[in-house]
Amino acid sequence: MALVIRVLLVDDDALVRAGLSMMLDGVGDIAVVAEAGDGREALTAADAHRPDVVLMDLQMPNVDGIAATGRLRARPRPPEVIVLTTFDTDENVLRALRAGAAGFLLKDTPPAQIAEAVARVAAGDPILSPAITRRLMARTVAQAGAYERARTALAALTPREHEVAVLVGSGDTNAEIATALAMNVTTVKSHVSSILTKLALDNRTQIALLAHDADLV
Repeated sequence: MALVIRVLLVDDDALVRAGLSMMLDGVGDIAVVAEAGDGREALTAADAHRPDVVLMDLQMPNVDGIAATGRLRARPRPPEVIVLTTFDTDENVLRALRAGAAGFLLKDTPPAQIAEAVARVAAGDPILSPAITRRLMARTVAQAGAYERARTALAALTPREHEVAVLVGSGDTNAEIATALAMNVTTVKSHVSSILTKLALDNRTQIALLAHDADLV
């Protein structure tokens, strides 16, 4: 029997939550286990329902989506977080990725793609492929000192880990990386885990941000 992906919806618009809930509950291996109207409620709901994935709005009262994402990701066995936003140029999206979000989606993303995104991040494969995500991550290169800091950090990796980090930054899945580097998926996962540990990062998205900072992709 396939495992059901437990989802927490966080948005201060009840209509948005209702629409997402109706859509996701129609997918066989996804179940919406709770909803929250702001980041503070999200933290409480996450404790009570232990979701696998949180769909997180950014602009909310009390505790906003960025702060809530950071607090969730700092917990033991944290859920994956996908940020939902209306504005593809919002600087807060990049801040949310740095807080540990696995990626982000625009609120007008087709339902099938939202469901696919939930399944992907639940499987440990953050959403790095949309063009808008790449554009936002690439903008960090312009930040003062980001290039040198990224290059210095990546210098701590072995040559093979460096190759894996670059491909993660390109948005490749574990299977695609395995094919490109002629190794098995288990070995790729081991390299990714080693990169995260060496660089004190939370997830693949942050590896990708570092690769973009270093101007490697």
